[in-house]
Amino acid sequence: MSRTALRHYRPWTPYLFVAPFVLLMLTFLIWPAIRGVWMSLHNWDFMLPGKPWVGLQNYRDLFDSGSVIFQPFWNGMQNTFLFVLISVPFLVTVPLGLSLLLNRKFPGRTFFRAVIFTPFVLGVAVVGVLFGYLFDPEVGLVNGLLSGIGLPKVAWLSSQPQAWITILITTIWWTIGFNAVIFLAGLQSLAQELYEAAELDGAGRWGQFRHITLPGLRNVFVFVLTTTILASANLFGQPYLLTHGGPGDSTTTAIMAMTNEGLRGFRMGTAAAMSYVLALALALVSIANFLLMRERK
Repeated sequence: MSRTALRHYRPWTPYLFVAPFVLLMLTFLIWPAIRGVWMSLHNWDFMLPGKPWVGLQNYRDLFDSGSVIFQPFWNGMQNTFLFVLISVPFLVTVPLGLSLLLNRKFPGRTFFRAVIFTPFVLGVAVVGVLFGYLFDPEVGLVNGLLSGIGLPKVAWLSSQPQAWITILITTIWWTIGFNAVIFLAGLQSLAQELYEAAELDGAGRWGQFRHITLPGLRNVFVFVLTTTILASANLFGQPYLLTHGGPGDSTTTAIMAMTNEGLRGFRMGTAAAMSYVLALALALVSIANFLLMRERK
């Protein structure tokens, strides 16, 4: 039976195949998004018997310097922006360098590829506990090594900028394998004939990298850069487990401010409004990223 005949004979077959995905998307994406918008328009306090309608007041409070939520929210946004700014360059360039190395032929290449990717499969709780021990100011391995060579101990988790450095190192070690694998897949899709032709024309490694590798990875760069910015902007587990948002509130990110507002303050309406302001900011950044890196003819 041909595909056309099958389609006419069982017209619901393709819809049944996509039904599970559509059901999951409606349950875990579309409905929570609609529910979040509805909650952001109410004084959604778990402790209140009712949920009175407040319209856009929760959004106005976020931009009112006199409101109690103004400072925690924008402090979280500022810290999130700072982390995106300091982490994204490392999370893009270091995996690119690793993928270039792992794309070469050498003994044990498959083993090293697996080693690079392995930390990514760990949960954030495991990573947080592991690096909490490593950077512990009293019994941590890092300070032990520093003391071994005669250097003073460093308060990695309770002073700045050491706290951000600790979070940055933790994040790089944990997530670097994902971007490296994406870059590696992109490198393997590039035509080797281009490199052979460039070599015959006398192009060096830098010239091949600049004129063949980088343009060939344009779409991969767009994907990696966008997903890395979004992932960094959703930073939560590492500062929550390592520094608890401190010292002070210097590593309290926007997601931590939302959870504090919603789950500790029981003000889910305000927390939902905060999440949509952050989502709008990330959407604008993603659109700008696509526009800046789109292919121009």
